[in-house]
Amino acid sequence: MKDTTILKTGIIGSVIAAICCATPILVIALGALGLSAWLGWVDYVLIPALVLFLAITAYGLWRRQRAAACCASETQSNKERA
Repeated sequence: MKDTTILKTGIIGSVIAAICCATPILVIALGALGLSAWLGWVDYVLIPALVLFLAITAYGLWRRQRAAACCASETQSNKERA
């Protein structure tokens, strides 16, 4: 995968998971739909999802930084050769 794709996936997933954790709208919506039995498992899913997406974001940032450092060193060595 490309670094930008990994980074976008991590950021979007983190935002969605954080919104679900922070808002009671999910509880109201599931209760209105008659799916309130699922609410017992919400914490078991959302918190690990948030951690997973934050890890994906960190990995994407790390890859982007590593690629930038690699390109910078190649550019510097090309300038020295010329």
